[in-house]
Amino acid sequence: MFIAVTQQLDQRASDIYEVDVDVQGILSNEPVRRDVAVGRGTPVPKEGGVYAWWFDELPGEVEASGCIQRDGLTLLYVGISPKAPPKTGTLVSSQTLRSRITTHYAGNAEGSTLRLSLGCLLAPTLGFELRRFGSGTRMHFGEGERELSRWMHEHARVSWIADDAPWELESRLFGKLVLPLNISGNANCRFAARMSVIRSDARTRARALPVLANPGVGGRYP
Repeated sequence: MFIAVTQQLDQRASDIYEVDVDVQGILSNEPVRRDVAVGRGTPVPKEGGVYAWWFDELPGEVEASGCIQRDGLTLLYVGISPKAPPKTGTLVSSQTLRSRITTHYAGNAEGSTLRLSLGCLLAPTLGFELRRFGSGTRMHFGEGERELSRWMHEHARVSWIADDAPWELESRLFGKLVLPLNISGNANCRFAARMSVIRSDARTRARALPVLANPGVGGRYP
């Protein structure tokens, strides 16, 4: 498995993969499509871990120089579930890899930072925009969430690795991988600052527009 996967990675990925156990773990699993990840009989486990998002088409103006590539896919984002436990000593979140990946693939931008970033990058070409809905405190892409899910169905793949302390692994990965769609804690990637500005500008525009009734469609697709 190690040799087969290494042969499919670009040279930079292969070099890192061979010497770094953290990167080995996140790259060794095969990325799967949306219908596999959220469909009946999904292989995504109900446990904690780190997930990686790969794309066969770059979203909007994202800068992917230095990103890991394999089989025509580019690694743009990693996330974890659950988050690190609060320092107050309260219980850790009950979210799992399965619940979080499902939210990213089928939720909306209010509950998914990945969908928020993708939607802000793709809004000009897919024809939607970030808006306020309901009480005015929630922001997402309304009926455009379905179009975003369609795009993710066609172009996004996800892989994962189970881990009891995924927040520790995520922190180490940020120092080793170029991940342009991650913002928080991601000083290793120059595009992260640009991504933050793009999202901030979209929120500013949304606050200047009237609040809409929530269409209640979420990211269901088809």
